[in-house]
Amino acid sequence: QVQLVESGGGLVQAGGSLRLSCAASGRTFSTYAMGWFRQAPGKEREFVATISWIGGNTYYADSVKGRFTISRDNAKNTVYLQMNSLKPEDTAVYYCAARPLGSPTAGRYEYDYWGQGTQVTVSS
Repeated sequence: QVQLVESGGGLVQAGGSLRLSCAASGRTFSTYAMGWFRQAPGKEREFVATISWIGGNTYYADSVKGRFTISRDNAKNTVYLQMNSLKPEDTAVYYCAARPLGSPTAGRYEYDYWGQGTQVTVSS
């Protein structure tokens, strides 16, 4: 089993920045493709970003391209989501997900493990 714990959420003003962290358990974190998803109340969980094992390949939802950056530090078993130029529509619970031995994907159902989520609220 892989345990994921997100942190770094909070309340920010539109145009501001926030950095989310996801700490993962496991001795083989470097072999996990990692992803970030978000879910607003009453809405489906949507893809935000994903990153490959070594961090060389990253993919983003169109809605966050140019504003968000996903990265990872395998030595710390941690994946990050740097969010800049935040908009009110970015408000959601953000979830970290892991896909052991898998390639990065935007597919919600392709990930095996999920964190508990961290709330991000962007005010106007």
